[in-house]
Amino acid sequence: MALSERKKKILAAVVDEYIKTAEPVSSKAIAETGNLGCSSATIRNELAELVALGYLEQPHTSAGRVPTPAGYRLYVNELMQRQKLSVEESEELNRKLNDRLAVMDTAISDIGKLASQLTNYPALALTSNASVTVRRFDLIYVDANTFIIVALLSNNDVKNKYVHLPVSADRSLVQKLGTLFNASFTGITEDKITSALIAATERAADDTIGLTAVIAAFCIETLNEVNSVTAYVTGENRLLSQPEFRDPDKAHKLMSYLSNGGYVFPETGSEHGEEVRVLIGPENVAEELKDSSVIVASYDAGDNTKGLIGIVGPTRMDYSAVAAKLGMLAAGLSKRLGGGEAPPEGMHNKLIIKGDDRS
Repeated sequence: MALSERKKKILAAVVDEYIKTAEPVSSKAIAETGNLGCSSATIRNELAELVALGYLEQPHTSAGRVPTPAGYRLYVNELMQRQKLSVEESEELNRKLNDRLAVMDTAISDIGKLASQLTNYPALALTSNASVTVRRFDLIYVDANTFIIVALLSNNDVKNKYVHLPVSADRSLVQKLGTLFNASFTGITEDKITSALIAATERAADDTIGLTAVIAAFCIETLNEVNSVTAYVTGENRLLSQPEFRDPDKAHKLMSYLSNGGYVFPETGSEHGEEVRVLIGPENVAEELKDSSVIVASYDAGDNTKGLIGIVGPTRMDYSAVAAKLGMLAAGLSKRLGGGEAPPEGMHNKLIIKGDDRS
């Protein structure tokens, strides 16, 4: 059902007021602050219809209304004012970002701290080298029972392994496997190293002692290691300042989830951090996030490395302000680490919408 403009204005007013106060919003408060030009009685009727449609809920019979996940979704999709950072805010954020990146060995964890400080919510900073592959193999024959595997990776790292065999191997077999691995195992990701590929290589080399499996296992292990996600979580204690998490059990559940890893956050689809994605309550995959909202932005960290910044907070968060700051931060990271374009002053960030739009 399409909502009337009046209903949309009332819903936006409820969300804006609830974000500020964390208290159920009454028709009187909307009449006083909404500038709607209609009576409290009319507003009460519209609020009742918004409840029936699933955009608002009433915690108690005599209480005001609070937004539902569907109400927040419509608000993010259509109703909220997209916030732009001022020139002063942009300059301050860039200054803080430059300060953090001055110490590169802790840059990612520091970026999470900065995101948490800017938004006053817990932050996650993740990096992944999902596209790293082996560029070249060198198999160095030492003696009949020993050889060394050397792998040059696409990010210019070098990995090696000293292999001692319980049986003797000919130099020719090691050389042949070097040629075959360079032909079939370079430039491919871990998931492409299948049992069929390993078996075909073993047959082509006439390998009867298992060297192919040893080299393939090293390759899989190496790619899994370099392509694994590195994550830092900061600011979990900031949840305690939010009224929604005054319940110690509720706060502890979410804080434990964030601290222990395993979180499931989406990719934004942006290669240079220009887009921000908002997931509200039940739209999140993880059960621990069903009562929270997540805002994420991705950035290019250079050297085939992608990063993701995520903010976790109550569904009653200032989506526009957080999205603007997070998008600016991601764009700044892409510029400094990945060589992208500098974010314009007062930039306006595009929001990617996830979930059902019930309007």
